[in-house]
Amino acid sequence: MDFKRLTAFFAIALVIMIGWEKMFPTPKPVPAPQQTAQQQTVTASAEAALAPATPITVTTDTVQAVIDEKSGDLRRLTLLKYKATGDEHKPFVLFGDGKEYTYVAQSELLDAQGNNILKGVNFTAAQKQYSLNGDKVEVRLSAPETNGLKIDKVYTFTKGSYLVNVRFDITNTGGKPANLSADYRIVRDHSQPEGQGYFTRSYLGPVVYTPEGGFQKVSFSDLDDDAKSGKSEAEYIRKTPTGWLGMIEHHFMSAWILQPKGGQSVCAAGECSIDIKRRNDKLYSASVGVPLAAIPAGAKAETAVNLYAGPQTTSVIAGIADKLQLAKDYGKVHWFASPLFWLLNQLHNIIGNWGWAIIVLTIIVKAVLYPLTNASYRSMAKMRAAAPKLQAIKEKYGDDRMAQQQAMMQLYKDEKINPLGGCLPMLLQIPVFIGLYWALFASVELRQAPWLGWITDLSRSDPYYILPIIMAATMFAQTYLNPPPTDPMQAKMMKIMPLIFSVMFFFFPAGLVLYWVVNNLLTIAQQWHINRSIEKQRAQGEVVS
Repeated sequence: MDFKRLTAFFAIALVIMIGWEKMFPTPKPVPAPQQTAQQQTVTASAEAALAPATPITVTTDTVQAVIDEKSGDLRRLTLLKYKATGDEHKPFVLFGDGKEYTYVAQSELLDAQGNNILKGVNFTAAQKQYSLNGDKVEVRLSAPETNGLKIDKVYTFTKGSYLVNVRFDITNTGGKPANLSADYRIVRDHSQPEGQGYFTRSYLGPVVYTPEGGFQKVSFSDLDDDAKSGKSEAEYIRKTPTGWLGMIEHHFMSAWILQPKGGQSVCAAGECSIDIKRRNDKLYSASVGVPLAAIPAGAKAETAVNLYAGPQTTSVIAGIADKLQLAKDYGKVHWFASPLFWLLNQLHNIIGNWGWAIIVLTIIVKAVLYPLTNASYRSMAKMRAAAPKLQAIKEKYGDDRMAQQQAMMQLYKDEKINPLGGCLPMLLQIPVFIGLYWALFASVELRQAPWLGWITDLSRSDPYYILPIIMAATMFAQTYLNPPPTDPMQAKMMKIMPLIFSVMFFFFPAGLVLYWVVNNLLTIAQQWHINRSIEKQRAQGEVVS
């Protein structure tokens, strides 16, 4: 197999996929015209009354939350330490219920028959504005006594954290035991976040982890197909004593935590029930039902679940719940990307800069793969040295393809050249390189992380296109070190590929381009050294092995 043919195949495929998306981006889903703002409202109380909600605003050092005072739902969450994907002058908004999209966190109490006992009941709070004053801030929402039950919903926000504790304080003022359960839910539509491209997107949608069933993604499209076919929702219901579930998108996530790491499960009174479905209003719901022990007459009880809503920072989420780091989506190359990011993170802990950590990681990966790349580049160098003889064979036999192939095979045998010697080692490296790509692409740790000078955010494209231009130059240099293609069409393609790639990489995150630039520079040095060594051996009449 001609190495150039293989390289051209992968390059053209990559350019077509990514270049097409850059020229023709996937449009964001547009809500149906008949859908009103009231239909987008997902609170339980709105089912009974569509009056405008009264917001309660909570501000900490990490988030600004907006809670609907009537329903007690968390309807907007702004991450103050992260800039918006499309506008670096604005903070990133995770939860929202505006015209652009719907993404909210809800919680309610159910009776023994599964009915929401707070339906149509409005909460009230002592004030409309809360700010962090110390390590924690507590927001207590009180509902009027209903059916012999006095209920408060309490949100607790903590300094320096994206964990929100959501608790129900219940007092049974009736004359008989109360049998209740709590339902904690994340609801959203299928709108794509800003910056999401068709071929460069990461997974968006519900995820769940339980010890029994492992980690699972339940895509919006699967839920849509089930809804169209009338398939039972029971397929996505799990009974579990522990675990977590939520929604993920590129760099960010939300999840209800059933058992904090090192803590007790909230399902102590019985197995929790996890349910993922598409609702009748075409919104998607990931919910968990938490059973409560019977509350005797005159007694008090509480139930609380932590909600994590923030960045997919590996070091943080790994310490919140078992396997929560699986929510950081590396696609289908998880087995390669996870250890590569672990190594990158260790390097960052030592160096203190993500850009330099990427450079060192690239050098380490290059060193580990040296035996494979060395064999590949030696084969390519021998092909390059034999290029004049190959061209002579082509000219001698002209259109006689059979005689041409026979003469080329004899030349390979005489020169001890393995035509596949350059391809196979490169094929073995592909999973590693793809894994490294995803390790960088999926890591929120690179968001707003500076390298040096003009690169102030490794997750954004180079503002002055310096790295893409350097990359184009290194690709041009590589074409002169590789064996020239015998096919004129391939030769032309190899000349324009650096230009196509450089334009494509104008839009890539600077961290990814930095990796490719360093990798190309190392490859050039290695190829140049091997080419020079083989040419020297041939000039001295030595047998090239």
